[in-house]
Amino acid sequence: MPLPNSPLHHLKQLAQRAASHPWIENFARFGYAAKGVVYFVVGLLAMQVAITTGGKTADTVGALVTIVNQPFGEFLLSLIAIGLVGYVLWRIIQAVFDPDRADKKTSAKRIVQRMGYGFSAIAYGSLAWTAVELITGTATTSGSTIDDWTARFMGHPLGRGLIGLAGLMAISVGISYLYRAYKADFQHRFRQDRMSRAEQQWAKLLGQLGIAARGIVFGIIGLFLVLAALHANASEARGLGGVLATLARQPFGSWILGAVALGLIAYSIYCLIQAGYRRIN
Repeated sequence: MPLPNSPLHHLKQLAQRAASHPWIENFARFGYAAKGVVYFVVGLLAMQVAITTGGKTADTVGALVTIVNQPFGEFLLSLIAIGLVGYVLWRIIQAVFDPDRADKKTSAKRIVQRMGYGFSAIAYGSLAWTAVELITGTATTSGSTIDDWTARFMGHPLGRGLIGLAGLMAISVGISYLYRAYKADFQHRFRQDRMSRAEQQWAKLLGQLGIAARGIVFGIIGLFLVLAALHANASEARGLGGVLATLARQPFGSWILGAVALGLIAYSIYCLIQAGYRRIN
């Protein structure tokens, strides 16, 4: 902890004052809305594949490509890019200051959660940058897929071990999401005094369905990473789009993919509910 009256202490105070400014809350809410739109497109494309056995599944980057190709797509994607920057900023604040649990003592669980916020900021920061590249026409798919990154790590000492560890971490995240969906402990983060009883019930249901769907996807991504590490085969790694495509090819794949797609759409609506009612300290 910085000493009182030290330069670091003053810097921390300045950062806290900046992070508590009202525009940060509005920016963060816009970020949740932008994230919801992206996942809605991902779920909608997956649902289209499940229902018609046509089209193609997509990850979050694919969702951005779909958006930019629509009428007024560059304008819409510009709004989403701005929102994603707001979401990244909020994640950074959560990682640095942990405002949701500022009144609680530091624990190993809190440290892991704050690290997760940091990784989330990096991931959505990359997504926001991809949106900017799509708008400016400088985007490239070269080296952007998960198996490309896996192949790069494979070429380094201990690379397979790191990939396997990343897979196990993804599986752990997936399991934690499933547990969180079961417990529905996310409800306390809503400003329930501003929500009707029906809104609270819908927020709980959509949150449970959406978080469970993400848990399933994370778990499968982790499983593929572990298999890629065990077999020293980077092509076995799968991202979100690859997982959805794999589900579609399984027995009863249309039903399985449809269920997951419905969960992702539920998660997108849950993000929009967060934009309006999440408690942002």
